[in-house]
Amino acid sequence: MKIVIVGLGKVGRTILASLVKERHNVFAIDTDPEVVEKIRSKYDVMALCASGTEYDVLQEAGVSKTELFIAVTGSDELNMLSCFAAKRMGAKYTVARIRDLENNDNSLDFMKSQLDLSMAINPEKLSAEAIYNVLQLPSASKVETFSSNRLDMIEVLLKNDSPLDGLNLIELRKKFKEKFLISTVCRGDKVHIPNGTFNLKGGDRIGIIVSRNDTEDLLSKMGIATKAVKDVIILGAGIISNYLAKMLVSGRRSVKIIDIKKDVCEGVCEALPNAVTVINGDGMSQDLLIEEGITRTDAFVSLTGSDEQNILISFYAKSQNVKKVIAKVHREELSEIAENLGLESIISPRKIVADVIVQYARALENTIDSQIETLYSVMNGMAEALEFKVLPDFKYAGVPLKEMKLVDGVLVAGITRSKKAIIPSGEDVILPGDDVVIIAEGKRIVSLADIVKR
Repeated sequence: MKIVIVGLGKVGRTILASLVKERHNVFAIDTDPEVVEKIRSKYDVMALCASGTEYDVLQEAGVSKTELFIAVTGSDELNMLSCFAAKRMGAKYTVARIRDLENNDNSLDFMKSQLDLSMAINPEKLSAEAIYNVLQLPSASKVETFSSNRLDMIEVLLKNDSPLDGLNLIELRKKFKEKFLISTVCRGDKVHIPNGTFNLKGGDRIGIIVSRNDTEDLLSKMGIATKAVKDVIILGAGIISNYLAKMLVSGRRSVKIIDIKKDVCEGVCEALPNAVTVINGDGMSQDLLIEEGITRTDAFVSLTGSDEQNILISFYAKSQNVKKVIAKVHREELSEIAENLGLESIISPRKIVADVIVQYARALENTIDSQIETLYSVMNGMAEALEFKVLPDFKYAGVPLKEMKLVDGVLVAGITRSKKAIIPSGEDVILPGDDVVIIAEGKRIVSLADIVKR
């Protein structure tokens, strides 16, 4: 697929890397010559140092024959203008990064219709939603949702003293009445799609697929604490913090935001009057954090602009026995180091957006048997969780799963039928109209037909 990306900041570069990995034909545009040169040397792509709003530049990029045009510069206005020009020049689909807090759902819908945008993405809002989902289930390091929140995929790190240590999956499922599936196990640097004889070990990071209605009861019975947080301290008063604070306040949580910049704090107070406590101070100060109650809070979320600060202060929060600690980290190498040292919950806005774009690009590769609706990168990027809507032409409709010869490294992990979540067994079947969750390790799945051996 021919794809043009305008804007090679943190988000743009991550999107580009993901789309190159997907084997798309990518053309990149940015105004920073150093960034453009780095992209040229690292990836097999065409890259141009120029403005993505200029007619001649877009023409040179071949926009008239482009199937997907993505604008993710730091300016909403430039992104919308680039997409508008690209659409008028013949680009088939356009995606713009629009993150202004004033752009609520109604105004976004208006902008999309007037500019003929195919999609508007907001990394900060998506990141806030991901953090909020984890705070709902603080024992999880990551929570992904499917089928309009009817199915959850929960990543949990098993402690060395976990009651699940040493159990195989057949024994595990017999212990609980709730239906669930251990869909993935990350052990060391390898991810497994386990069968029933697979034995769990302390230190494993496991992915559990379970109906939303059973999630809390199941985790509680497994000895994994599930009590939702009531008090949250957020370090850094950026756009993600604003979105997250609004979500937490609407969920009746107590929220305190700390930021060193006085004007930023004043802006938060104006945007969220009387809803949160805003502290103007240095959040890297241990004395300030203790004074503001870090030893008593249920959760600490570090959202400053520095990966290093977020990691360091998060480890300090863990040392103060804060039950749930979440850090925003962009750089992949720092994420890996932090996780290896014991920081369980890390959020990367650019990875979240890259997943959305990859999902959209795959959805454009039309298939006759299914339609991709959701895609998540899971287990540190070593596997994918995908959700498909089953269309009438699915060849294996009505065939029991035990009779389908699935490709190695693929698992049918969940089915939603008539708004009811099903954790499938070998006797279950896939029917037209179902939403089906697939876990794939090391595979590029475009349609449901890809999961069956040919």
